[in-house]
Amino acid sequence: MNTAAALLRLVEDSLGLPLPIRLRAWDGSETGAVGAPTVVIRDKRALRHILWSPGELGVARAYVQGDLDVEGDLGEGLRVMWDAVRDARAADGSAGRPRIGPRQVARATALAVRLGVLGRRPPRPAAESALTGELHSKERDLAAISHHYDLSNDFYELILDPHMAYSSGFHVTPGLTLEEAQTAKLHLVCRKLGLQPGMKMVDIGSGWGSLTLFAAEHYGVHVTGVTLSVEQRDYVMGKAAERGLSDRVEVSLRHFRDLEASGVHDNEIDAIASIEMGEHVGDGEYLVFVDSIHRYLKPGGRALIQQMSRSNDAPGDRPGGGPFIETYIAPDMHMKPLAKTVGLIAGAGLEIRDVQAMREHYPQTVAGWAANLEASWDTAVKLVGEENARVWRLYLAGGSLAFEENRMGVDQVLAVKPSARGASGMPASPLAWLAPEQA
Repeated sequence: MNTAAALLRLVEDSLGLPLPIRLRAWDGSETGAVGAPTVVIRDKRALRHILWSPGELGVARAYVQGDLDVEGDLGEGLRVMWDAVRDARAADGSAGRPRIGPRQVARATALAVRLGVLGRRPPRPAAESALTGELHSKERDLAAISHHYDLSNDFYELILDPHMAYSSGFHVTPGLTLEEAQTAKLHLVCRKLGLQPGMKMVDIGSGWGSLTLFAAEHYGVHVTGVTLSVEQRDYVMGKAAERGLSDRVEVSLRHFRDLEASGVHDNEIDAIASIEMGEHVGDGEYLVFVDSIHRYLKPGGRALIQQMSRSNDAPGDRPGGGPFIETYIAPDMHMKPLAKTVGLIAGAGLEIRDVQAMREHYPQTVAGWAANLEASWDTAVKLVGEENARVWRLYLAGGSLAFEENRMGVDQVLAVKPSARGASGMPASPLAWLAPEQA
């Protein structure tokens, strides 16, 4: 039996299901279905990664370092694998979960010895995060944000649309470009918030300034953006100066808990937005987050939270996006089911007025980012290195599939702070915030 055949047989035996893939080993041997996605083990080190870190993280480390690859469309390869696992589990609930018994251990050890893959733990990819300190302390939150967002603003300009919106777009009609979908999303957020010239707005987790700059420029509001990233603060303030918006845009390099130092006071803000930042707030800290929003808003003020979610909250589930996401992309990420998030927002005294699911919009958005990455691959590698570029390729392919298959979601939750007598000042119909052509 050749190397590839022996490896595939071992994996299929451990998972309890046949894999619809073709496998090519470092010695050129191949096995598996002809025409299926081809997994390529370029170096024995890939197996060493997996032996030392069985499961998703070991596979990710091997992929990021280029020792493991997939020929063709990575997203389609992942989709085929997920479909196989799902179909097998429908017939046998234990299928697709590693069966690591004495027989599998003995076979794996014997094969590892024969192939010469045993050895010391390989060095971890440099792209991994290495956070220390108390979970969700200000210092650790700063380090987590810096790991992902201080990568390179040139890299983000390469991947994102001209607004630099790093969140789901709103593909309200078929065939929109990435920029058009993000423009539609920004208008939707601003209309839901009821923005009018002269209002005071806070954008918590303002990122590269897509909403901060858009609201100031197109709706005439005074916006305080909030970020922990120096790269993002400097980028947004530079763009504000270029567009003549310096008198309407300020970016506070602070934690959301410290906004009073930036002149944001209780009961004086007309609108607060937080676009895909709430996932980075820990479960315990989320109460502080929504209480802060309630405190800063004036009566009748509105809050729009666009936030990712996971589909369940079963005991033992990881609150983040899985070992790969938590190690390479969003350390300390904490996603909750939508119902739990809505309950926490309402529990802070905010009245929920609208919840809009946007899950199907995310794969379309990610497709645009992935196309930009592949079209400028060589430039991306020069900017951030091949490891980080491969991290992003895997991140986009896997993330898109998670939304497509409803393992993750994203929603816009609109809330208002009622007056002491219960007045909301909200329009009678939610159609009020749709564009005329959508109403």
